[in-house]
Amino acid sequence: MVVAAFVAPYLLEATSRFVLSAARLPGVQLAVITTESSDRLSPVLKQALAGHWQVADALDPQQIADAVRGLSGQLGPVERLIGALEQLQVPLGQVRDALGIEGMSERVATNVRDKSQMKSVLAAAGLPCARHRLIHHTAEALAFRDLVGFPIVAKPPDGAGAQATFRLDSEADFASWLTAAQGERGEVWLLEEFLTGKEHTFDSVTLDGRTIWASIADYRPPPLEVLRTPWVQWTVLLPRDISGPEYAGIRSAGPAALTALGVRDAFSHMEWFERPDGTVAISEVGARPPGSQIASMIGYSYELDFYSTWAELVIKGSFPLSERRYASGTAYLRGLGRGRVRTVHGIEALQADIGHLVVDTRLPQPGQPASSSYEGDGFVTVRHPDTAVVEEALDKIITTLRVELVEGL
Repeated sequence: MVVAAFVAPYLLEATSRFVLSAARLPGVQLAVITTESSDRLSPVLKQALAGHWQVADALDPQQIADAVRGLSGQLGPVERLIGALEQLQVPLGQVRDALGIEGMSERVATNVRDKSQMKSVLAAAGLPCARHRLIHHTAEALAFRDLVGFPIVAKPPDGAGAQATFRLDSEADFASWLTAAQGERGEVWLLEEFLTGKEHTFDSVTLDGRTIWASIADYRPPPLEVLRTPWVQWTVLLPRDISGPEYAGIRSAGPAALTALGVRDAFSHMEWFERPDGTVAISEVGARPPGSQIASMIGYSYELDFYSTWAELVIKGSFPLSERRYASGTAYLRGLGRGRVRTVHGIEALQADIGHLVVDTRLPQPGQPASSSYEGDGFVTVRHPDTAVVEEALDKIITTLRVELVEGL
């Protein structure tokens, strides 16, 4: 019996799915460390868990360590310490190191969390990535601007999900960003060369330092463009066949990057660019499950329960290899403007046309506030053995469905 602790600051829908899947694994006793009180847990989760420990701050390594010690007194020594959030990876590594728990160390977690350090490690290993500089003061920012020219990407060095990420296209953009950055004393920023081309993911499983499985997805368009055009409805596509020459570069560079970063036993989510000349440039790496419904789409394409599969990997160190039988894709629905959702147009027509392809959906509901996230107000996921059919369906979704927003509803 493996005793494991899952750190989950808040038990939101996606996180709860990961926790419940881990708790239901045969041969596992799972406890959760969270800011949520036990009376906030669902009856199903309460029944599945072997333990619960409430903390004030689930990102604080000292509080996590104290919780692990407490749970070890109740259940026996905690042998695995896991969490799905990007922001948790370094604190988890610190606690594993301090308590002698097997798993990713603080050093490796920092390599994949600190985007500046990540790119320095990759560049030192001769792997392609954007030129970058960690910015502490104005002179460094000006020097980098003069070195690479525009456009430039500005982001926090420990960002995730394109949060607080800006594209600077001109002197005016740069001056505006610099004024804001100067007003945030003590903040450190990462400036990067802007990469052009098609953006993709490389989601992979590494065991004993060897990449044993990988999935590729296509962003259409890239997330930074989505951030700059808040009205655009965008898609992510998992093609059925990823063995072609268009992905040959990342099939080589992806595993090499994980080796250079020190990743040995983990599920990793990598974002990369296919440049106009066909070469690869690695953008970011995260040692955690992917977001934006990609985890669910992997499950649909491979006919597996991704949440249980991930849990078995990080707790038991095993991963089932299976065939990619389907292409799948998700269209993200976004309204134009501000306010609340009034209605969604085109549902009936779309249902009649491609309803048989839909495997998952969360349609915007009347009255819900307009989302500030790049993932939008809702989504529709489709699946089919033929990639072209999925691509056509995604295009129909984003051109047929229209989210109407109204202020003051």
